[in-house]
Amino acid sequence: MDTSARLVMGLDDPAADVATAGGKGASLARLTQAGKAGKAAKPGQAGRAGIRVPPGFVVTTGAFGARGGSDEAMPEETAAAIASAYAELGGDVPVAVRSSATAEDQPDTSFAGQHDSFLNVRGAAAVTDAVWRCWASLGTPRALAYRAQHGIASNTVSMAVVVQRLVPAEAAGVLFTANPVTGDHGQVVVNANWGLGESVVSGQATPDTVVIDRADGHIAGYQVGGKEVMTVLDVTGTRELPTPEEQRGAAVLTAAQAAELARTAMAVEELYGQPMDIEWARADGELFIVQARPITGLGPAAAEPAAAAGAAAQPPAGEEWNDTLNGDYLWTNGNLGEAIPDVMTPATWSFIKLFMTRAISPPSVPPYYGYGRIGGRFYANLSMSVSLSAIGGLSAKRFLALTEPVFGRLPPGVTVPKVRLPRARVFPKLVTLGIANSRRLGKRRKELPGFVAAAPERCDQLRSEIARTGDPAALAETWRGRVQPLYVAASDTLAAAGAGLDALVLVRAPGKLAELIGQDDASVLMSGQQAGAANLASLDLMTGLARLARGGIDRATFTQRYGHRGPHEIEVSIPRPAENPGWIDEQLAGLAGSAHSAEELLTRREEQRQAVWARLAGRPPRQLARIRRMVNRWSAVARAREAARSELIRSMWVLRAWALRAGELSGCGDDVFFLGYQEILVVLGGDRSPLTRVPARRAAYAVYSNLPPYPALIRGRFDPVEWAADPGRRGDYHDARGGPAAPAPDTVTGFPGAAGVVAGVARVILQPEDGGQLADGEILVTTSTNVGWTPIFPRAAAVVTDVGAPLSHAAIVARELGIPAVVGCGNATMRLHSGDRVRVDGGRGTVEVLPPATTTGC
Repeated sequence: MDTSARLVMGLDDPAADVATAGGKGASLARLTQAGKAGKAAKPGQAGRAGIRVPPGFVVTTGAFGARGGSDEAMPEETAAAIASAYAELGGDVPVAVRSSATAEDQPDTSFAGQHDSFLNVRGAAAVTDAVWRCWASLGTPRALAYRAQHGIASNTVSMAVVVQRLVPAEAAGVLFTANPVTGDHGQVVVNANWGLGESVVSGQATPDTVVIDRADGHIAGYQVGGKEVMTVLDVTGTRELPTPEEQRGAAVLTAAQAAELARTAMAVEELYGQPMDIEWARADGELFIVQARPITGLGPAAAEPAAAAGAAAQPPAGEEWNDTLNGDYLWTNGNLGEAIPDVMTPATWSFIKLFMTRAISPPSVPPYYGYGRIGGRFYANLSMSVSLSAIGGLSAKRFLALTEPVFGRLPPGVTVPKVRLPRARVFPKLVTLGIANSRRLGKRRKELPGFVAAAPERCDQLRSEIARTGDPAALAETWRGRVQPLYVAASDTLAAAGAGLDALVLVRAPGKLAELIGQDDASVLMSGQQAGAANLASLDLMTGLARLARGGIDRATFTQRYGHRGPHEIEVSIPRPAENPGWIDEQLAGLAGSAHSAEELLTRREEQRQAVWARLAGRPPRQLARIRRMVNRWSAVARAREAARSELIRSMWVLRAWALRAGELSGCGDDVFFLGYQEILVVLGGDRSPLTRVPARRAAYAVYSNLPPYPALIRGRFDPVEWAADPGRRGDYHDARGGPAAPAPDTVTGFPGAAGVVAGVARVILQPEDGGQLADGEILVTTSTNVGWTPIFPRAAAVVTDVGAPLSHAAIVARELGIPAVVGCGNATMRLHSGDRVRVDGGRGTVEVLPPATTTGC
């Protein structure tokens, strides 16, 4: 083989494999060869007609390896080979130059958005320069962080570059060979816009959404999108233009074109043997496939066949903050309710609603929301979530089974009332939203490591900028240009960290591992997320305090790194620990009275983990390898999710700083916390009329804040004040129909949160401020925990909660520390009392009340 053949190869070359042409290049070569075979095939012969790939060539990984030092110019022989191959495309023609690393476009690592690509490149010199820049993108911080996140050693990755004739598309977009919302393999779902496909891929335009029945190619649904902008060719590359008005309302695809897309998509899927995410373009009446990769974000269905003081007062009329008044729904405060334990001020609620526009769970399709607030507290609307999922093809039974590790288990006899939704109106919205989320979160998932790494400095700088802002109009502009984009990006990052296949890993891996090796050993192996640099962010506050206590870091370092986390980290009206030196002093005093430090417990847990691996060493090699893969995958997803959560909380500190400054500049003080952020912007603009509602909102907040935490499950209309005044109230379940689904159980059982058995004295604590009451070695019994509770965990012999599931905070932290935990009991704070002797079995999920200890005997 001559030098040119080694450095450059055509897309029709059978030797274009991943090692030589990279992931993207190998995939396009596979498609090119299949299309040619189909075109040449006679009736009855193998071949896939209809797959057209723009002609092109690959600058191989061999050329990348021969490039010399990263600061050197392109080797002359490589430049000559590129120029020769470019000339064979037809002379001075526009091309697309795209990176094709050897780890790209694989089922678990698509690398989408990590490496550079260039469109509308003309001339041999420009193409050569673009190839060099693709090579250089392999070493960018975002690419390095992405590889580290996925455990890919940099010295194992090489870079090829694909150069293709650019399709001057009249229309383009993406398609899925299985419905990304429902997982239905009987449907092909297409997004289409005018012009090049970049406006769809980047999410800048709302495309047409077409659902096509695979069986006969007919259109099952066509939703015309807004198509606000379109990407067109420009002298220097591409640019976005407003879509002409007559094209915005016009369907991009005819029925015949949609059917052709579906046929081609199925041919591509047949070639790869799995559901595919495909980018397509149409020009001069011809359909081209410009990229195809396995779907990495397919939905679950396809992935696998006591406060009487406040009881007398009522909130002012119009300020009930109670979405149970809207219908017969079943509500739960599992998952997000655990993370948001406080009654929310209007400012916080407005920020949470903005976050929820970026979240994918619980599912919502405006105006049908899978969440709401009850007495000012966050609840998920299970009725709406189940009903929306059913329209998407997921049965109620399947939805509840999949979400049980997140929302918790329904008690016996409790059913989910359905919501009558207009399917014809909701289904197209579900499909459009599902596709948009898949593309948006897929891109954000790849950017997660880089975002997490840059967020602390970005947030610090923005808080400083806010503090220096001296003009209300400028502060409003800071919100629009800097603060809101940061918060939206942080929200997207957290949503992406637990979406798609990652969500399945989180909820299913622990159970599968327990089936293989037993619940106790699985619990041990699912810990260890605090090892080395790949730490679990939800433990940072606890370990940071331990380091501060022994002089490992100073107070300034502690507040800069960890001061954004705390027991009330979501509520923006409450100071962060970094703003409250007294809180830090209290935690340090508590550590001094503990027999075990967090670091000692983590070290002991590591010894237990190594002992489990030693016992498993005798397993068959393939089974042992499977166990390691399962543990490593789960660990990576868990760490990513917690890191993203931490940076979302850091961005909420920025929101607090912005609101405080708005109060200062407008003269409103802390009244701003009783306005939504949109109203704060109105006030900053000089209109003070929103302030007239502040007194009523303050009164409502005072009423709700004085009530005890509401039941974990609520069915139908619920009056928090009336419930709090009832001496026979239940803390686990409330049914507005007049009675409970079943009597409150006498036993206390829940999810196995962290394995182990321990007996000791219970201590019931309902708020983190009372954490000092927990004596060393007592069993913590509470409603739920969040990161602000972690400093007292080392003192606890075990943890028992009313609210929670295997993925709850209490379960995760207890597993890390080797503390037995039973979570999601529903009635623990009702049935257990401080001073009771109890036995906690974290592996079985049971809590047994023991007879009082006697004072006689040895």
